[in-house]
Amino acid sequence: LRGVDLQVRSGEVHGLVGLNGSGKTTTIECVLGLQGFHSGRVSVLGFAPRRIARAAGGVGVVFDRPSLPGNLTVGQCLRHGELLRSPGTAGRSSEQDGFDGETVEAMLGLRRFSKFKVRNLSLGNKRRTAIAYALLGRPRLMVLDEPFNGLDAGGVDEVLGLIKKLRSEHAVSFLLSSHQLPYLEEVCSHLSVLHEGRVVRSGAVGELLSSKRPRLLLHTPQTEEARRLIEQWDGARCLSESGESSETSAGFISVELSGMDSAELNARLVQQGIKVAELKLQQPGLSDLLRQITGMAQT
Repeated sequence: LRGVDLQVRSGEVHGLVGLNGSGKTTTIECVLGLQGFHSGRVSVLGFAPRRIARAAGGVGVVFDRPSLPGNLTVGQCLRHGELLRSPGTAGRSSEQDGFDGETVEAMLGLRRFSKFKVRNLSLGNKRRTAIAYALLGRPRLMVLDEPFNGLDAGGVDEVLGLIKKLRSEHAVSFLLSSHQLPYLEEVCSHLSVLHEGRVVRSGAVGELLSSKRPRLLLHTPQTEEARRLIEQWDGARCLSESGESSETSAGFISVELSGMDSAELNARLVQQGIKVAELKLQQPGLSDLLRQITGMAQT
């Protein structure tokens, strides 16, 4: 890491993204006091990383590989978490004490697995159990490293819904690290892009995506002719093969607009005898943003 500047404010769902080896997990480990750093300062809920335990359940963490006692059942594991959280209050749930085991079982859809030993669970259900365990202290900040790995479509929907609910109803903030960009796009309010150990872009997701130019997916049986024409016009350009949708092999061209709208592009092509079968506006996504930012950083 080289001069990481990162701020997660109260009420944010903040995504941390980047290519493999960019420093996402290292950043999280420094934030949590699991790795030391040579210079700089980190503060989490007012505590230095190695003093986070004093937050008394204020920070919940789920790692990429859930680390839970495999010989316990899900119910026993959550009971164990309750006892660690606050001896003498296990089994009770209040705004001060946090969620109890039964509550988090229901929130994560784990009731039917309550008597299953953790070691016999699928990876997805181990991850659900780890998230449930982390919620027992009613944390103000949740740190999740690859929270969607191993989950099926239903499990992903449950976790996304849970994140939204905890943020809106319980004022929980999140720092998420994931390669699953469409899921982050759905749930994150803010985003930081790490590249080669630096935060190269950070801000609200809407603002970051609004800086991307609109893109059209053009379908025509005259692909090469259409390409040649578009490249001659100001205000539009064909994206390279690496930046296009996989649909391009079936007669699609991805076009970026910078001074021309879709109606004008369509009219010009038709005037030149190009048959336009379909024009589809594509909204820029996080994958486009990540490719653009990391590509610019590399050059």
